[in-house]
Amino acid sequence: MSRHVAIVTDSTAYLPPRTMERHGITAVPLTVVLGDRALEEGTEISTRSLAQALQKRRPVTTSRPSPQLFAEHYRKVAEAGATDIVSLHLSAELSGTHDAAVLAAREAPVPVRVVDTGMIAMALGFCAVTAAETAEAGGTVDEAVAAAQKRASGTAAYFYVDTLDYLRRGGRIGAAQALFGSALAVKPLLQLADGRIEPLEKVRTASKAIARLEEIAADRAGSAKVDIAVHHLAAADRASALAERLRTRVPGLADLHVSEVGAVIGAHTGPGLLGVVVSAR
Repeated sequence: MSRHVAIVTDSTAYLPPRTMERHGITAVPLTVVLGDRALEEGTEISTRSLAQALQKRRPVTTSRPSPQLFAEHYRKVAEAGATDIVSLHLSAELSGTHDAAVLAAREAPVPVRVVDTGMIAMALGFCAVTAAETAEAGGTVDEAVAAAQKRASGTAAYFYVDTLDYLRRGGRIGAAQALFGSALAVKPLLQLADGRIEPLEKVRTASKAIARLEEIAADRAGSAKVDIAVHHLAAADRASALAERLRTRVPGLADLHVSEVGAVIGAHTGPGLLGVVVSAR
């Protein structure tokens, strides 16, 4: 019997629904806790509701999927015909999602390889798509994992936020804590490094910070063949304009995605977020 390798990820990959359907990728939802309500990302809370809650300074927290939820999804994927599962997740430095997947994998009805990609948002999404394409071409579990890890190693993610306050409150800024004391005087640029959110540069105004974000992303892309994702939260016009400028500046651009992040990332970055993911093919 031929083996069927299925790909599972989590809701922070922010893959377009059509892409997930085309490749048969399953996303396990993380949870956003808004006041006393626990809501699944992607189905039970909109980014607009989240942005409004943050602007009103309502308490918002996030939590990983339970091992039981992972187990349920693994079982469904196996029942659909998978003989092996590659489960790719956001950085274990930022969430306990990877650990929950590991616990569930022990009891899964088929073998599950759980991978900490060290990525988030479409930096994770690109890894999931690459793994799925490898599996579709007849690749083994090892080959799908290797393809995802290679994609991760060639992927960079950069972020502009209006304030570090949300990241500080959520305990997600790590070394960027050093920037917080002067956060009111600067507009911070951040990057994903070794699975953590780290400071990159401090820029005096929002317009200069966004221009610098564009320059950094274009320099990273160079002339290589790359996919780019531009993410935002409650900043659609800024994101569209940035994406169009990158389209003209990056000669090797293959696919360009523009999307609003979901509630989990949004809860930690706040409205005004702009992010750029540059991923070499």
